[in-house]
Amino acid sequence: MATRKATAAIIATATCTGVGGFFFGLSFKDRDRFLVHAQLKDVLQPSSLAPPANSTAAVFDAGALREKNSMTSPSSSPSPTAVATVGPHRVSEIMAYGFPTTDYVRSRSDYVLAYDRKNRNALWVAEHLTAERLLDRTKVSRKLSAFQEDQSVHPYFRSTNEDYRASGFDRGHLAAAANHWVSQDSLDETFFLSNISPQVGVGFNRDAWNTLEKYSRDKAKSNRSVFVMTGPLYLPSLEQDGKHYVKYQVIGPNSVAVPTHFFKALLCQSATGEFHMECFVMPNKPIGSTIRVTDFYVPRDMIERAAGFLLFEGLPRSALKTMNGRKV
Repeated sequence: MATRKATAAIIATATCTGVGGFFFGLSFKDRDRFLVHAQLKDVLQPSSLAPPANSTAAVFDAGALREKNSMTSPSSSPSPTAVATVGPHRVSEIMAYGFPTTDYVRSRSDYVLAYDRKNRNALWVAEHLTAERLLDRTKVSRKLSAFQEDQSVHPYFRSTNEDYRASGFDRGHLAAAANHWVSQDSLDETFFLSNISPQVGVGFNRDAWNTLEKYSRDKAKSNRSVFVMTGPLYLPSLEQDGKHYVKYQVIGPNSVAVPTHFFKALLCQSATGEFHMECFVMPNKPIGSTIRVTDFYVPRDMIERAAGFLLFEGLPRSALKTMNGRKV
């Protein structure tokens, strides 16, 4: 086990070089016994930007929901392609603590995402989990769901099933299918390819990532509710020439990007109303079965700096009691 001094040095190095350098600098054997504990630094600043202007009924008005929830997160101009597919009430529940970005937002019946048209992946996917909404529904069946193109995305920027064919990668969910058994429609919507990323199958999507998804549901069952943010990352690695490069594979005729890592952030509200946050980054590669999900704890600002947006910015700092199990 690394000493406190060595741990502090590793965290400092990770902050300077980026999350990618941090993860690629540790072997799986090291990560198996290394647990990051770091307090969140105060990097949130009040917004000086005006909320988006009112838009038509066909446009998802994230600014209006932000104002409704008395949030102050920065926003950019709303995208004309940010299509609403569900009423504002459920969206306002899911996004109660802020939109990380407001361009190309898609709202489904039980989750919300922002789409990255360049990489043909989501930027982020937001969910709101409760024990009641996770109850098994006997009339809901995953066998009735099928992976399908997101028709709300322009054909130039969509991923398709053909992109994944013989690629060697699983079609990995960001909003997990098992989180949305509240109705067949909600389950089916998790199979839109805008909610899917290329993931290594054995050792990751079917194992470590699945374990993290189960961990998230367990948290929802033991808390009043859990707000989940999930997304891909494209992180730098140190090459033999001593320089850092961001390199990632693309697959299929539409050049769908294969993320190097994935993040998941859990904002848990306890039965007494206290808030606790846990943040994880996992590499998109086979991970040993003995590694605990908590071995992938990272400070929130590592995700934010790498992803380019803030997480749960609408939550007052005074309301957060713990970060990755440590008091803040």
